[in-house]
Amino acid sequence: MTESAIHQRLSLPGALPGEYLGSETALSFGHPAEELRALLSSCGVFDLGWRARITASGTDRTRWLHNMVTNNVRDLARDHGNYNFVLNAQGRILGDLCIFNRGEMFVLETDRTQVETLLTNLKRFIIMDKVELAESTSLAAIGVCGPQADGILIASGFDIAAIEPLEIRGVTVNGINVEIVRGSQNKPHWYEIWCDPAAVPQLWELLIKSGAKSTGSQALEWWRVLQGIPQFGQDIRERDLPHETGQTQALNFNKGCYIGQEIVERIRSRGQVHRQFTGFDFNNDLATVGKFEADGKVLADVTTAAAVPLSAGEKKIGLGYARREVAEAGLEIDINGHAARIVNLPFSI
Repeated sequence: MTESAIHQRLSLPGALPGEYLGSETALSFGHPAEELRALLSSCGVFDLGWRARITASGTDRTRWLHNMVTNNVRDLARDHGNYNFVLNAQGRILGDLCIFNRGEMFVLETDRTQVETLLTNLKRFIIMDKVELAESTSLAAIGVCGPQADGILIASGFDIAAIEPLEIRGVTVNGINVEIVRGSQNKPHWYEIWCDPAAVPQLWELLIKSGAKSTGSQALEWWRVLQGIPQFGQDIRERDLPHETGQTQALNFNKGCYIGQEIVERIRSRGQVHRQFTGFDFNNDLATVGKFEADGKVLADVTTAAAVPLSAGEKKIGLGYARREVAEAGLEIDINGHAARIVNLPFSI
């Protein structure tokens, strides 16, 4: 397991250490419900040690990578990125990642738990191509999220004027050279700060002084569920198809061939899949994770279930898949005795 750049902070009073997506980090700083409220109504600062970066370099990198993933990376502007899937020949998802054009190379950002599998699968297709893939360990990352994130970043000295989703911008803050990345469109008020590991404590304290609240991975996980963001390995599995996940921002239907493209296009031309990713509102009776059948068919596949502490009370909700014929918002279904209402994502708070 990898130690994150804030590992030294785990001895602070109230900090609860633990593992999150392959990284030793802070599960909370003593009050996870309050930390969630910061993400929802003010601003939280948190460790991103569970995210990792892979570099793709070499003269054939653009053509080769464009043929490996589901989105258009060939035409990415410098210091901009997009979200992608890596598929097998049957169109099933092997991993997800954000890809950024850094000029002399591409940076592939993904969960640390995916790095080994993605590198193995991608390297299989480097035949005569001049491409080199390597995990980058030179940078640390911390995140900032919440409705007040813009103001807190500006007060801390970050230039974020007119920054676009998945744009990387180099800035100097208190004499420290860092890069700030705005989150994708399905991650509102989300920013990432990429920096030298030695700079993390100073930047963290600067953000705290500007009004951010130290936030652990438990609150981040609740926030993810509320936003309806699927987690690879939990909500997206290797047997799932891109169209089922609802993550259409990962697909570009105007690019040329890539691995799995024939299946993706065939499903698009037929216009539907048998199930779709959705939210479940369990009211007062939280269901367990698993598949639930009716009349010999899988009616629902609950992949995440959570009791989320909100100001108005605990909200028992889940993420997963429902058969298309019952996946209409507002419809109530019975999941092995658990009443569940289908809801659109993100959840209303």
